[in-house]
Amino acid sequence: MQYQNIKGTKDVLPSESYQWQYLEKFIADFFDKNNYQEIRTPAFEMTELFAHGVGSDTDVVSKEMYTFLDKGNTSLTLKPELTAPVIRSYIQNRLDQISTIVKVYYIDALFRQERPQKGRQRQFHQFGFEIIGSPHPEADAEVIQTMYELYTQLGIRDLNIRLNSIGSRESRKNYLAILKSELMPFLNDFCPTCQQRFQTNILRLFDCKAESCQQILANHAPSILDHLSEDDRIHFDEVKHLLDLTDVPYSIDNRLVRGLDYYTRTTFEITSSLLGSQDAVCGGGRYDHLVEDLGGKPTPAVGVASGMERLLLILNQIGGIPESQKPFLFIVSLGEQARRRGFVLAADLRKKGIACETDFLRRSMKAQMREADKKAAKWVVIIGDNEIEKNIVFLKDMTAGNQTPFTMETATEEIYQYINR
Repeated sequence: MQYQNIKGTKDVLPSESYQWQYLEKFIADFFDKNNYQEIRTPAFEMTELFAHGVGSDTDVVSKEMYTFLDKGNTSLTLKPELTAPVIRSYIQNRLDQISTIVKVYYIDALFRQERPQKGRQRQFHQFGFEIIGSPHPEADAEVIQTMYELYTQLGIRDLNIRLNSIGSRESRKNYLAILKSELMPFLNDFCPTCQQRFQTNILRLFDCKAESCQQILANHAPSILDHLSEDDRIHFDEVKHLLDLTDVPYSIDNRLVRGLDYYTRTTFEITSSLLGSQDAVCGGGRYDHLVEDLGGKPTPAVGVASGMERLLLILNQIGGIPESQKPFLFIVSLGEQARRRGFVLAADLRKKGIACETDFLRRSMKAQMREADKKAAKWVVIIGDNEIEKNIVFLKDMTAGNQTPFTMETATEEIYQYINR
């Protein structure tokens, strides 16, 4: 039997893994400069963490999670999102004892059983960051501004920030009562999924992609921005003002509610037309009750997560990833003594930080030179019977075409100096 990868998963081959390495290093360096520390959480958590924290009637929890029973009959779930595990870790490890404001970032694999499509797999990857401990709009604005700056430094220009406030739990409760009253006459015109959401979580109607449902909402749904409390309005106005001061462009979208139940007040998405219809690059917002809902003391927080696969699609379109081929040296050797000399020389050069490779198939000189050329080696060291007899090696510059001799005893240091001159 020939085995295949599971539907919705993808092998990252050597020809493309350098792209992931480049992006992961860029992200780590960026957040280090912005004083965020990395956090890593386990691949699976108690199922109840997501059901309680994310929302049992969300698509993520009700339709998409990979859930299983372990040998102790405990229900576990592969992580479908990252905020709930981070907050669980924050509470369990009492990170509030270390600092009043906790700023963390992560890069991780997630799992959702949904229909695979461009830039979206069943095992996928996200990076993101959280500011835990501040109720103030400065934190919201920093999250949005920081993510926008990260994309800008990656060379991405075609971006749109959609911004909204869904209010505090108190003001949203009043809005939902008004929304239900306004939409009740059109209940039978909604799709079956929206009819169910109407009863369980009416705000989720705004997530529906059906054109008929969106038309009803456009014509009859009141704007949540018209029903914010005074405190919510002041908070949202200050977020917008801070973004204006830092030249971060945005547009107001009063239907943007995000797909998870824990959000309060500020919600946002950053989109790119380079991705087509599935255009979201990242999404996030404020969640002031999640820490308390998961058993911690009341602690406000705000965060965002971005899909790595989608970001790589954009970077490949704009040529934002450097070429994978690093300059390296290939040692061509012919004969038993030459192979041994080449093996030692390769080991010594690697110790000095020079990437080099030798031939393992004992091929002809011509075949080894073809291999060096195929792998785009910048330099080639040639060791044959004549070179052994004369106690020298030749270093060939594959770009210029010239050859330089070095004595065997000093070859390591002289080649190192030549390459780094």
